[in-house]
Amino acid sequence: MITHKDHFHGSDLEKIEKIYGIKKEDIISFSANVNPLGISPLMRERLTSNLDCISTYPDREYTALRDSIGNYNNCDANDVIVGNGTTELISLFIEIMHPKKAIVLGPTYSEYEREVTLNGGTTLYYPLKAENDFELDINHFTSKLDASIDMIILCNPNNPTSSSIPKSDMRHILDVCKENDIYVLVDETYVEFVDNINAISSVSLCTYYNNIIVLRGTSKFFASPGLRLGYAITGNKDLKKEILKRQDPWSINSLADIAGQIMFSDEKYINDTRSLVSAEKNRMYELFSKDDRFRPYKPSANFMLIEILDNDLDSEILFEQAIRENLMIRDCSTFPFLSNKFIRFCFMNPEDNDRLAQCLMR
Repeated sequence: MITHKDHFHGSDLEKIEKIYGIKKEDIISFSANVNPLGISPLMRERLTSNLDCISTYPDREYTALRDSIGNYNNCDANDVIVGNGTTELISLFIEIMHPKKAIVLGPTYSEYEREVTLNGGTTLYYPLKAENDFELDINHFTSKLDASIDMIILCNPNNPTSSSIPKSDMRHILDVCKENDIYVLVDETYVEFVDNINAISSVSLCTYYNNIIVLRGTSKFFASPGLRLGYAITGNKDLKKEILKRQDPWSINSLADIAGQIMFSDEKYINDTRSLVSAEKNRMYELFSKDDRFRPYKPSANFMLIEILDNDLDSEILFEQAIRENLMIRDCSTFPFLSNKFIRFCFMNPEDNDRLAQCLMR
């Protein structure tokens, strides 16, 4: 098991406040990868008129919520499982599958390895290489798969590299995994930020493959981490039945149930988010590409990984430089296969992005 160093997560604003003496409400977090537009205006408007919902239990089947998710993802609502954030669903899935050996990409989100280890399994890392722009070499990757592997966990787009696997390549991975009886978990936390979601998302593949489960949440795209609302999509009816059997009843509270129904239908907010992130993604990539002290890796999600080429700079120096101006970036030295020459930041409003660029590039 790879040892992960301590770091500041995007939600650790209280720690920052205590250490640096900066009020947390004054910090602009480029580390949390959350939609800069904030919560859905439609949800803000309508949720307040539904506060009385907390006086009753939510629908145990979450029928209306699953219907909303199904419409939003153009999938069968019967294939949808809701959970208390994707964290709960990752835990339940790994507990059920109980993999002895799992493969994850590296660098990536550490929770996958943690859950596999807690369930007595071993995690192998398949390293993404900087010389390949952290893109997955599909043929080489699939050549390493055999019957000794029980599970593959793919974050798509991947955090922190912001690289993604096209659906056509994912289909090839699923075919090879099917031959070797390997189950595939695809975490699509950031897929809604990509420019062409239909070319990347694996949701439609759940109709044709029974060895895949896709996870999504509302924390990032819908800027609602406090709701703890996540969901899974799978065409495997036996797996769905097993998850529901183990899941605690009413794991989604009444407010989150109604909030989800509203936010998934806010088309203006969804389109505005995609337009803003797409524009800023391209602008910031071009901006940092012109500075020979940095090497930005082309982002597909709402954040960008940058390699520091200047010998006099490292991730700790830049973190300190930014936080002194109330701007919080991610020091990526804590990720497996990265070092103190990498940072990551998400795309905020143009004015805030300009402030960050001026701070880092001065």
